[in-house]
This record gives sequence, structure tokens and C-alpha cells, in this order.
Amino acid sequence: MGRREYYDDPAAPPANSLVPAATVFVQDDAGRVLLVQRSDNGLWALPGGGMEIGETLSGAAEREVLEETGYRVRVVDVVGIYSDPKHVIAYDDGEVRQQFAVSFRAELLGGSLGTSGETPRTGWFDKSEIADLAMHDSSRLRVRHGMSRSSQPYLG
Repeated sequence: MGRREYYDDPAAPPANSLVPAATVFVQDDAGRVLLVQRSDNGLWALPGGGMEIGETLSGAAEREVLEETGYRVRVVDVVGIYSDPKHVIAYDDGEVRQQFAVSFRAELLGGSLGTSGETPRTGWFDKSEIADLAMHDSSRLRVRHGMSRSSQPYLG
């Protein structure tokens, strides 16, 4: 299923859905950030996805990282809360989600780099490499917030 993201765009369709989601900022010992390339839009992003009934949001974050990358992680902190109603994601099936995601910081526990149907490419990237990746502004913001290691989470 394809998707298109809009931010503060008067041409954006109105939201008709709100789904709790999580993204995960995780770094390796060299300080590189784990990123995935999304199959639905080809852009790079932090691993993550929607919360399912019966799980916590932090549990969803850990599950999504494992499913999308092959790595086991443990959530340790909150990077930020992203709920700006001007940010919507339109899907081919007519769903238009208002963005609502919590971005977590996690520590790497183990596993090995893999891919999934949602993430045909995954990898570890240093700050200079991230600057050159095709990435939506909202993903770039979350990476920047994760790298800043602020003592207070972003609230927006």
C-alpha cells in the first residue's frame, strides 16, 4: 500500500483516522543510527509502526524494530511525542491519518541486520550519511531530536 505524507499543506486531504504509533531511535557502539527504507514510499526512517490491541506502546516499538530490522532492543527513554494535526499521511485505501507517534530511545540487545516486506533495506548510518538520505522532514526531525540527547522529550 502506497502512502503520501503532508505537512502544513493546504492541498492535504482531511484526516479521518488516528492510530497510536511508535518510532525507535537506536544507536550502535560507534554512534551510528539504525534506519529502514520504507517499501511504501521509498524514504528512509526510524523503524516503527502502529500499536496493536493487547500491547503497550513501548512493546509495539520493540516488536516493530525486531520485525523490520532483525534486532532486539529495549526501550529506555522517550525522545518525543509527535502529534501535529498539520501532519497527515494519506494511504491508497482512502485512510488519512493524523500523525500521532511517540519516538523512543532504545538500547541494542542483539540480533542481526535483516529486512522485511515493509523494509527492503536497513542499515546503520552516521550523521554525515543521514544528511544525504531521502527522508521525510518528520523523520529527519526525530533523528535530530534523538541525536540531541535532550533531557526533556520533544512535545509537538
